[in-house]
Amino acid sequence: MTESQNRVPSLILGLGIFLGLAALGYFVLQAVERFKGFERTVTAKGLAEREFPADIVIWPIQFTAADNDLTALYLTIAGSSEKIQQYLEKKGVAAEAISVSLPSITDKSAQQYGGNQNSPYRYTALQTVTVYSDKVDSVRAAMPGLADLGRDGIVFSQGNYQAQPEYIFTRLNEVKPLMVEEATKQARFVAEKFAGDSGSRLGKIRRASQGQFSIGDRDKNNPHIKKVRVVSTIEYYLAD
Repeated sequence: MTESQNRVPSLILGLGIFLGLAALGYFVLQAVERFKGFERTVTAKGLAEREFPADIVIWPIQFTAADNDLTALYLTIAGSSEKIQQYLEKKGVAAEAISVSLPSITDKSAQQYGGNQNSPYRYTALQTVTVYSDKVDSVRAAMPGLADLGRDGIVFSQGNYQAQPEYIFTRLNEVKPLMVEEATKQARFVAEKFAGDSGSRLGKIRRASQGQFSIGDRDKNNPHIKKVRVVSTIEYYLAD
């Protein structure tokens, strides 16, 4: 076989290798581009915020009394507690929703420190009558008229922080699904707007995280109305 005849198969083999490498490079390039496309993402946050009425109220009613006779002091606070309970039941608060704690008695003559020497009474008492009820509206309706019992000599501790009503929202599990759906839709709307502005299309979700739910008062004057909010963070793929 001549030298020229030997070159033909070599050229064919070389050309085949060249074409194969070129094809391989093309597919590798396409795969890289496709992979890069998968890594193009956008992260968006969606907020859901709603207001709900509280469904539990805890109302600690604190009052004080003073006397130089301990027995008389106990009789006074027992009578005052009874008057408060009667008032509450008259206003529609169930008896089982009312509890009375043990009174806290202070003997000023037994105190080692303090400027109580000028006090005309030796003993002072702090008593708490607590309402725990799911009838929030009924309890709130009873609150303004309680001050009228002051005419009977009951001294209420209205300025005490521990005597402030507390309102609780317990139905979070009921509203969670709807609020998560709302937050997710909001996040998708934001992501679609970004994708459209960048000349892309929104793809599938890459990852998603639901933030913690928070419950707070709507404002300081309406603690019985609760503001519930949640933020969802969702990362989407972008496609051309």
